[in-house]
Amino acid sequence: MIKIAIDGPGGAGKSTVARAVAAKMGIVYVDTGALYRTIGYYVKQQNIDPADREAVAACLGGINIQISYVEGKQHVFLNGEDMGDKIRTPEMSMYASAVSAIPAVRAFLLDTQRDIAARNSVIMDGRDIGTVILPDADVKIFLTASEECRARRRYDELVAKGQKVAFEDVLNEMNQRDKQDSIREVAPTAAADDAVLLDNTDMTFEQTVDAVIALAEKAQNK
Repeated sequence: MIKIAIDGPGGAGKSTVARAVAAKMGIVYVDTGALYRTIGYYVKQQNIDPADREAVAACLGGINIQISYVEGKQHVFLNGEDMGDKIRTPEMSMYASAVSAIPAVRAFLLDTQRDIAARNSVIMDGRDIGTVILPDADVKIFLTASEECRARRRYDELVAKGQKVAFEDVLNEMNQRDKQDSIREVAPTAAADDAVLLDNTDMTFEQTVDAVIALAEKAQNK
């Protein structure tokens, strides 16, 4: 059993790297961001202001989130509906950031995330995995890159999915979320004291994946 935690700001490639590492190592990939995006989606559907903490907390009773893995790919279901790409928009990113700052939401998802890690070898990515969710992780990595680099990656990802977005808007929204996540009172984005800082600005995707696997193998061989 091994637990790998990858934290870092948006656009650093946490999810795509973690997914590739999971496939190569044969372990479970847990996309924690998708869980917060799913709650954000529900909040929007209910016409609730994501900044209204009491209203968001009150609506959690109507949310049932289930996770299934098909050929190693995580599928998140909200009240029986597969979220798919519905939660992969810049708007849902901001909703996720807003609801993730609410203690009741984090408590709602904490047990779900820890339960998966208790039953499987996992690689989990987010913004507080190594500091809050899996403080006992065998490997902790803080993955980052320059702002320009991260925004370009996010822009290319959205365009590839057929979304019409402007690079400047993606950069601005990313910077806004980074600031929002780093200054929030509850579980702000931060590197764990014992995390390895991995800046992949000048690294290829494959090099980043290999670097993470090398750290995991080093931990396993201790």
